[in-house]
Formats: sequence, structure tokens, C-alpha cells
Amino acid sequence: MAEPAQPEAPEGSLISHLLELRDRLLRAVIAIALVFGALVPFTSDVYTLVAKPLMSVLPAGATMIATEVASPFLTPIKLTMAVAVVITIPFLLYQLWAFVAPGLYRHERRLVLPLLVSSTVLFYGGMAFAYFVVFPMAFGFFVHALPPGVTMMTDIRSYLDFVFSMFFAFGIAFEVPVAVVLLARMGVINPETLAGKRPYVILWAFIVAAVLTPRAA
Repeated sequence: MAEPAQPEAPEGSLISHLLELRDRLLRAVIAIALVFGALVPFTSDVYTLVAKPLMSVLPAGATMIATEVASPFLTPIKLTMAVAVVITIPFLLYQLWAFVAPGLYRHERRLVLPLLVSSTVLFYGGMAFAYFVVFPMAFGFFVHALPPGVTMMTDIRSYLDFVFSMFFAFGIAFEVPVAVVLLARMGVINPETLAGKRPYVILWAFIVAAVLTPRAA
């Protein structure tokens, strides 16, 4: 008696998923490359815009410096690449959503798209808050806190590393509402738990604000 045929492994399905992933990644890379290529002629303008929060509070005649031979060329190029990635975030998230959407249920698809849009807006909002609110106050405080006889001469690479780490930190911090919605939908937390923790969150927010808020010298 012949043995029943064993079910074949879904090799075709796996290959199709890998091909789809390759296409999505390729589109993302092409998008970043196109935006980067469009920004390259404006590399100096991009650097000037990002450096403005510090340059506007430095004393007259003070400038930033480059401590490495290639920094004046490589640092603005890296900055432009990072800006290109930031600009293409909506398209990158769309490619991610388009890749995972076929495997989601209909009610999950209805939830994912609003979450992607809101997370993008909140991330940009966190970066804008850092640039327009946090940086002027923080850099103004650092300049006023200089000891007598000390001149601030910031390396451009160190400055940009600091700026983008702050952009990332505030962008992630502004994603808290999205994280709360996801955790609530997963059943990890509930409104009653959040309401019970609210007084402690407000207290810690005031403590952190009191410690971190710059004061005029």
C-alpha cells in the first residue's frame, strides 16, 4: 500500500515573501538615494540650518571647529544623508506597512495605517520640539555657564552627533501615545492602571523639568 504523499513545504510562498521584501527594501533605498541626491547641492545650507541653534547663541566671533582632516567634508555629507532618511520616513513606513498588510486581518489593517500616520507625525513633532524649544534653551544655558576665560569651541562632528541623538530621543519620547494605544490593544495595560499611575507620572515630570530647565546665569 502506497504511503500518503507528504505535504510540500510552502517554498514558493517563502520565496515570494523574500522577493517582496527585496522589492520593498530596494524602493526604500532608491527613495533615500533620490532625496540625498537632491539635497547634495544644498549640503552647506542643510548644515547651516542644523547648526543655527548653537551658532545663534555663541558669543561674537566664536565658531565651531573641525578636529579631523576629513570632517569638513564628511560631516556635512553624513548630515545630509541623515536628513534624507528623516525626510523619507513616511515612505519607508508605508513600505513596511505594505509588506506586512497582506498577513493582517481586516480590523488590524484598519488600525495599522492610522498608527503609522500618527507615529510619523509625532516623531516629526518631537524633532521640531527639540529644534525650536529645547536646543535654544539648552545651548543658551551652556554658553552662559562657561567659566570666565573659557571659550566654547565645539567640534562639528560632536555637535551633530549630539543634535541627532537628541532628535532621536525626543522623537521616540513623542511616540509614547502610540505605544500606550498598542499596549492597550494587546491587553498589557488598561485605562484603570493608567489612571492610577497618573499622579506619579505628573510628579516625576515636574521633578525632571525642575532639574533640566536651564536657568539664566
